[in-house]
Amino acid sequence: MYSHKGSAMHSRRQVRWSPLLIFIFLSLVLLNHLPFRFFPSPPKFPSSQKSCPATPPYPPLVLPPRSGFNWREIETQHPVRSFTNLPNGHKKNALPRVQYGFEKEEDAGLYSKVMRQRRQAAVKAAFTRCWTSYKERAWLKDELQPVSGGSKTTFGGWAATLVDSLDTLWIMDLRQEFEEAVAAVVDVDFKPDGVVNMFETTIRYLGGLLAAYDLTECKDHRLLEKAMELGDMIYASFDTPNRMPITRWNSVKASKGENQSAASNGIIAEMASFSLEFTRLSQLTGDMRYYDAVTRITDVLEEQQMKTKIPGLWPVGIDVKTPDLTQDTQFSLGAMADSAYEYLGKTYQLLRGTKSAAQYKNMYGLAMDAVIKHLLFRPMVPDEADVLMPTSVRASSPSSVHQDHTAQHLVCFVGGMLALGGRLFENDTHVEYGRKVTDACVWTYQNAPNGIMPEMFAMPACPSHSPCVFDAAKSQVHPGFASVSDARYILRPEAIESVFYMYRITGDSMYQDIAWEMFQAI
Repeated sequence: MYSHKGSAMHSRRQVRWSPLLIFIFLSLVLLNHLPFRFFPSPPKFPSSQKSCPATPPYPPLVLPPRSGFNWREIETQHPVRSFTNLPNGHKKNALPRVQYGFEKEEDAGLYSKVMRQRRQAAVKAAFTRCWTSYKERAWLKDELQPVSGGSKTTFGGWAATLVDSLDTLWIMDLRQEFEEAVAAVVDVDFKPDGVVNMFETTIRYLGGLLAAYDLTECKDHRLLEKAMELGDMIYASFDTPNRMPITRWNSVKASKGENQSAASNGIIAEMASFSLEFTRLSQLTGDMRYYDAVTRITDVLEEQQMKTKIPGLWPVGIDVKTPDLTQDTQFSLGAMADSAYEYLGKTYQLLRGTKSAAQYKNMYGLAMDAVIKHLLFRPMVPDEADVLMPTSVRASSPSSVHQDHTAQHLVCFVGGMLALGGRLFENDTHVEYGRKVTDACVWTYQNAPNGIMPEMFAMPACPSHSPCVFDAAKSQVHPGFASVSDARYILRPEAIESVFYMYRITGDSMYQDIAWEMFQAI
């Protein structure tokens, strides 16, 4: 991820997830009739909060933070002379409907409603137990160690679990706990403290703050101000000769005004995973520095997308310093590549289908065409299930692509990515591919010994996406699994994430039952 592309421990989905994140997806699967949208139109969740006070419109945030280290005071070594602005009128453009047109719950029958409510209560109880343990044993620490009851610092020491759980607290209507957490976040100081993982900092902290701000009915501007403080720190890591980010960033040297440059050995997920958070931060604050920073990256991605060894896809390993995204031969949707693709459709949605968003639409289309052709395989399983699993490939040229038929738990986000893209771009074929990928992950859950998909494994493959006869000789003890290289479950939310997407998009209640089975197994 940062200096050595071969280390799988350096992807957001290769790092241990907080169990609290899993509950957000299961809770949403079980909430039957909530609007399915992403920024900038948040869903309306049940709230015990009183009506919002009458306040004047909040102006663009251009002032330094109230307290703590002010990253705006650091001298810029490579200043930007002119910033790219957000497109005008991005809120006026309608997008295609994403969510299925659910009937009123009363029409589905009392039994269905009671069953859903009982499942919801069980999930909320499990979340509350986890949150109480974190609060009592690891408050303001990054992670709770559940066996010893201790804590550890893994993501900068700024209370990663707390910030990453703000939106879950709100969705579950835990208002007192939410208010306590927000009050604690206000005192976090994003000061220089050695080498900082900017990728993890962006997706966990900045994403967590923005999600919490957008979900709440009465906007708490403490969250937005804290997001801007953090955004200023992250933006300082873009102060390089080519304005490409440093993802393993020495914050102490940067705070002293020392020159810095992007790494020549980087990975695609880190370079290409700022667009959602930085675009939204510019939308909320009126500060175009953030949006300008990601448009420079997006331009590089677009310019080199069709020049790689699999046109349409970017390889895992890249040279950020040059930048050159065309030389590596490994391609994947898993560790160290995942969110580079995930963010394409979502950023398009965030920009509301404007002319500027067309860039993301085009990149999404090219990438998914190549994904479907080169990165999906049909597992050879006993019941001949109509499913497709993402895998990794090596390619020396577009005509020489070799799949290894390995699978990672984290690639299960692909089902939701394809289904969402299918709705946004009115491509029913992508929705169907999303279903097949999601169902492949469900299949591995249901056929694994403990009902939980392993971390990394291989499956026997059919010659094509068409059905094939199962050959028991190609499986190990458990039919459908050729080998299991990592049998752990490290709190992955990606499979249940895609189950959530498929339920909301198709309206098929089968996915509610599947989610419940996953929760029980875990």
